[in-house]
Amino acid sequence: MSDDHDHDHDQSPGHGVGVVSKTAPKTKRPSLYKVLLLNDDYTPQEFVVWLLQAIFKKDAEDAVRIMLHVHNNGVGVCGVYTYEVAETKVAQVMELSRRNQHPLQCTMERE
Repeated sequence: MSDDHDHDHDQSPGHGVGVVSKTAPKTKRPSLYKVLLLNDDYTPQEFVVWLLQAIFKKDAEDAVRIMLHVHNNGVGVCGVYTYEVAETKVAQVMELSRRNQHPLQCTMERE
């Protein structure tokens, strides 16, 4: 007798053994961006301290420390945020600076 009948059912559709694996979706942390203030020779230090308190919610001590860092080093980090928040804060700094006729520059870069 032939063994061909026994092998036919192994090759029929739906009878093979398969492994179904599901990979759990991994939530990726959003990229973070540093908001940077750039020093200039015209914007008053008091304005920069006020800006840091108003926009970045820094207390007086932190605001003065950041302002002095920017003044002495040419650039300083105001905070680290997600892209949308960083973009908004840069726009707020630029708007308030222009409205108060100061040339203060603010940028953001990926951390």
